[in-house]
Amino acid sequence: MNATPIADACVETSFFNADSRLPIVLTPTVPINNLPGWIDAHREELETWLARHGAILFRDFGLPGPAAFEAFAEAISPALYGEYGDLPKKEGGRNTYRSTPYPERQMILYHNESSHLSRWPRRQFFFCELASALGGATPIVDCREMLRQLPAQLIDTFERKQLMYVRTFTRGLDVPWREFFDTDDRRAVESRCDAAGVRYEWLPNDELQTRTVCPAVIVHPLTGERSFFNQVQLHHIACLAPDLRMDLLDTVGLQRMPRHAYFGDGSAISDDDIALIGEAYERCAVRFDWRAGDVLMLDNMLVAHARDPYQGPRKIVVAMSELVERSQFARSAGA
Repeated sequence: MNATPIADACVETSFFNADSRLPIVLTPTVPINNLPGWIDAHREELETWLARHGAILFRDFGLPGPAAFEAFAEAISPALYGEYGDLPKKEGGRNTYRSTPYPERQMILYHNESSHLSRWPRRQFFFCELASALGGATPIVDCREMLRQLPAQLIDTFERKQLMYVRTFTRGLDVPWREFFDTDDRRAVESRCDAAGVRYEWLPNDELQTRTVCPAVIVHPLTGERSFFNQVQLHHIACLAPDLRMDLLDTVGLQRMPRHAYFGDGSAISDDDIALIGEAYERCAVRFDWRAGDVLMLDNMLVAHARDPYQGPRKIVVAMSELVERSQFARSAGA
């Protein structure tokens, strides 16, 4: 641990693990009376830390609740994104969200936020309003290190072929397409898919299937570094619980699974390759216990995150900013 004097406070920088530089932890040694001014005065330093380490944990900065967190995030990124459709809005917040509604006893697997969509946030903020009594960590992984951990041949295949995310809106197994697209008009759905480069097919029983080709490896637009950037774990059926996977295959078949992931040319990604990816994520993962008031800022294009199972109440508030368009990285699969 070393002390770094900045503005009207002295802030210590430290790391949780001697073998990992992720995240860098900032802790004031005296109260910071003018937090927006402190941020503004040291914006360049924060940017450098974020690019180098991929994640910054602000600890003991005296944020009393979600409103103070939102102001803190806005001071760093003035244009927070307030129209994210998949997360429930935080009560009383203008541009903040509650964490993903997902069973407490199940892990949310590693992913880069919205990497399967037409645009995604470069920055993502997490604020701990209430830490759970048991579990509930937010493991984070440096996606540059993932490229060093995974077999070179597999990375080459992902980079050349990209990924195809397939989603089938089947009644009772996923949200209805009308709810997801917020319209009853099929033509409006088709227009949105066309604009986003998403292939679609209308199936019997008023079902819709979409196919979206996205990068699996990107070059960061600011640092120029390559990063393993995707949501293959959240979509590939090998990551489902075995009983659920068999039930779904028996009920709807492989071609109509609610979600699945293939290489961008439509070829299968083997269960063995998915297992290798899961093992690499866990080798690279950094976990820490949340404390009330903590703020974790990620560069979403350099760092993936997950969520461990937990017991007891847990409140994490989320904010996102600096949207990046997939079209900046788009190319033909197999090119």
